Amino acid sequence: MEPLKLVAVSAGLREPSSTRLLADRLAEATRARLAEERETEVRVVDLRGLAVDIANNLVAGFPGTALREAVEAVTGADGLIAVTPIFTASYSGLFKSFFDVIDNTALAGKPVLIAATGGTPRHSLALEHALRPMFAYLRAVVAPTGVYAATEDWGSGDGLTGRIERAAEELAALVLGRYGSAGAVADPFENVVPFEQQLSALRP
Repeated sequence: MEPLKLVAVSAGLREPSSTRLLADRLAEATRARLAEERETEVRVVDLRGLAVDIANNLVAGFPGTALREAVEAVTGADGLIAVTPIFTASYSGLFKSFFDVIDNTALAGKPVLIAATGGTPRHSLALEHALRPMFAYLRAVVAPTGVYAATEDWGSGDGLTGRIERAAEELAALVLGRYGSAGAVADPFENVVPFEQQLSALRP
């Protein structure tokens, strides 16, 4: 049985980068979950080194060797982690430009975990109003938990770690085709008591 392929895309612009650090932590947490069932290979695609190739591709329409290999890694992955810094309440231009290079049907059905970094918690909703709709348009299967890390989260310990572990568990379950099944992440709304039944329980 061939190893599973897990790819993390990091759009961090600095070195070192908190975006890359978050991508690495998410990839390792997911790999650890998957490794309980299958051998898993991890690759991180750092877009900072592909910026010129991405720009040239948008102008000329032809990817260079490094960009082509990165696109093939992403489209051939069993699971994808996509991490971007937040600029002006949305994903970075580099992040969006990379996914513009990819054919808009190539990610259909692919399990994706979305994540982002920023200086303030106020931008955390960018996961829901920017990243999640983009991957929904690409028809990817996006894990319910997105992970946002503000500057203050890196010193908070358990809060960020807990979100990373939950998101990794969900992505691993999606990759293995077990989301919502026994032993995987359960749907929190699966066993909701109907409102009528709750009302009847209150009547004398």
